[in-house]
Amino acid sequence: MPDPAVPQGTLYVVATPLGNLEDVTLRALRVLRDVSLVACEDTRHTRKLLEAHGIRTPTSSYFEHNERQKGAQILETLQAGRDVALVSDAGTPAISDPGYRLVRGAREAGIAVIPVPGASAATAALSVCGLPTDRFLFVGFLPAKPGARRKALGALAGERPTLVIYESPLRVVESLADMLAALGDRDAFLCREATKLHEEYVRAPLSSLRERLAARDRVKGEIVLVVAGAPEAPLASEDPAALYRQLSAQGRTRREAVKEAARRLGRPAREVYALVQQAELEAE
Repeated sequence: MPDPAVPQGTLYVVATPLGNLEDVTLRALRVLRDVSLVACEDTRHTRKLLEAHGIRTPTSSYFEHNERQKGAQILETLQAGRDVALVSDAGTPAISDPGYRLVRGAREAGIAVIPVPGASAATAALSVCGLPTDRFLFVGFLPAKPGARRKALGALAGERPTLVIYESPLRVVESLADMLAALGDRDAFLCREATKLHEEYVRAPLSSLRERLAARDRVKGEIVLVVAGAPEAPLASEDPAALYRQLSAQGRTRREAVKEAARRLGRPAREVYALVQQAELEAE
């Protein structure tokens, strides 16, 4: 139990550079210098940043496989009145990152959690992609297994906002092929190794991006894919069965296609489903 006589520390969630070590704010450097501990994914990686700016704050690893044990230790440090900075290897912590669990634990314990904003791979890619950014859907990492990935993409097929997807270089070619099958050959943007020496930014249809990367012996680096959202499909007709088939061809599941057809036509989903079933029986 924390000592009520000792003021609790503050957990600072500090954004760090994606690659270029100059992409760090003055406030972030001050916080990293002043806290008692820096909790990071890889202490060796974070140490390079700290040493580049003459910071000697102690570090402790905090990542997906030790988060339960290390999370409890970090909370004890905070409850003892010492400030802690949470960082990831690159960009903003707790975004598609286990750091959110530490943030949740700190808030549940009544500890102040303060953001120190800065670099983010998602917003960096969005800012230079040239696709609409007034509305976007952050998807994060797609499932690694092909079946689950295709199912997830099918569920995204009808989403109108621009999609922001993180992907591993080991899976990106296969994922692009799955996107092409589920979403169609949409306009897209590849952001690879952002701010680093071999940074790459390419806007092209999904098919062209897949061909570009498939032609390489090996794809390296961190990848963000920005994909155009679904266009507003014109109604094929007032026929529920025809509209259902059109929506299904866009990659929607049976349930999703029925619900969307019912919404567009202003009719009950149960009624649309019955008409779809009838049309399928007549077609056999």
